[in-house]
Amino acid sequence: MKVLVIGLGGVTNGGKTTLAEKLKNMLPNCDIISQDDFFKPECEVETDERGFKLYDVLDALYMDEMVTSIRNWMKSPASSGVVTEEPESTCDNLKNVYILIVEGFLLYNYEPLNELWNRRYFLTLPYEECKRRRSTRVYQPADTPGYFDGHVWPMYLKYKNELEENASMKVEYLDGTKSQEELLSYVYSDIIQELNKLRE
Repeated sequence: MKVLVIGLGGVTNGGKTTLAEKLKNMLPNCDIISQDDFFKPECEVETDERGFKLYDVLDALYMDEMVTSIRNWMKSPASSGVVTEEPESTCDNLKNVYILIVEGFLLYNYEPLNELWNRRYFLTLPYEECKRRRSTRVYQPADTPGYFDGHVWPMYLKYKNELEENASMKVEYLDGTKSQEELLSYVYSDIIQELNKLRE
């Protein structure tokens, strides 16, 4: 049995969840873990001097629990409830390969996760487009006025810069303004190549 762990990280509203779901439908034995499921409750998230809840930092998440969930999945993916019906096009020699897509906005800045990835993707968006998309979404708790400019975007830039400065980190940057079909086609092909390497 072989396991492939794919990171799908990047900017808020960059299309991570949509892409992950579409890939899951196309790939054999594929499962998703979402970082959003590991947010601490609101009462445990720090507030800064401007009254902003600091959600876009590692401290707002139960990262250790997330690592444990991923490791547990890797130990026994078949018991995770992953659907093992083969998509039509899948070759027989992929039956023993399990794929986990981990999607979230802050995946590559936490050291214990970095030894787990087979591939890392990072979706980017320009400021205006990201702000526009974010304004169409409803969050619990809701974004307060100035929150995007005061917290969300600066944290995205901070963590993206950290990533770019880390030369040892192999990350594939994806343009989130491209069509979903284009992104899906590119990442799917890339993962298939990775699967073929595993088989060799």
